[in-house]
Amino acid sequence: MNSPAPQPLENEDLRVFVVVVRKGGFAAAAAEIGMSPAYVSKRIGILEAALGVKLFQRTTRRVLVTDEGERVHARALGILDGIDELMDDVAAGRREPRGRLRICSSFGFGRNVVAPAIARLAASYPALQIRFEVFDRLVDTAAEGFDLDVRIGDEIAPHLVARKLMANHRILCAAPSYLARRGTPAALRDLAGHDCLAIKERDHPLGVWRLRGKNGDETVKVAGPLSTNHGEIALRWAVEGAGIVLRSRWDAQAWIDAGRLVQVLPEYTQEANVWAVYPQRLAGSGKLRVCIEFLQRHLPAGMALSP
Repeated sequence: MNSPAPQPLENEDLRVFVVVVRKGGFAAAAAEIGMSPAYVSKRIGILEAALGVKLFQRTTRRVLVTDEGERVHARALGILDGIDELMDDVAAGRREPRGRLRICSSFGFGRNVVAPAIARLAASYPALQIRFEVFDRLVDTAAEGFDLDVRIGDEIAPHLVARKLMANHRILCAAPSYLARRGTPAALRDLAGHDCLAIKERDHPLGVWRLRGKNGDETVKVAGPLSTNHGEIALRWAVEGAGIVLRSRWDAQAWIDAGRLVQVLPEYTQEANVWAVYPQRLAGSGKLRVCIEFLQRHLPAGMALSP
């Protein structure tokens, strides 16, 4: 009796497998790719049958990659990168980027500024398939499978590539009602006696403000009855008179223009430029280059927001 012919490898099965490894489970992988756990399990079963190896050891609590699975994973990453590079090369000849892009950013900036720009990007290049996610933490783009992190802040790990999208800095501001009640700080040290609205956002330390003034960089420890992990919440508290906040000018300027906030200690700012951050392996990606150049042109248009 003849043995059954081996099933051909499917690129989509390799992509599903890579996501399962990265997410550490079938359910988490299914949630990311927008399919059911049963679909993921089926694709992994087909891939295992095609390769003739066991890729995972499944227990009631976790999914472990086998030794064979580790070897397949390393090769699968190379194969998928090669396919993406091929698509990039072909698309470059047509000047039409295509394929998948996973982009992430922070909560407020991502929702208010980056998301509208990405919608325009997708409309301009319909062959792109873009997944956009926002987080309140620093994302490891390479380890978490993202192609691009649109990030505010100048502290970037050396193993990542960064291209500046636009200049930005943070400023201190408070509502006129708060300043009428508590007084206006005249020096940086005066902040210790004020209600400051601290934000634990991504990689920013809670209650430590590093500012640049005429004497160079200075650090001040601030405190107050209110703190949050969401910059928009802190800004709203400031508008309502709850204290002094340190926010990006793009976020606060409309409130200042409306008279709802006043900049305090204007000689102090915190540099916080906007960067496109991506893994080294994508340094030559044509579709990523198009995306970054598009964001450089269109992000500034979203910076003047109305309250």
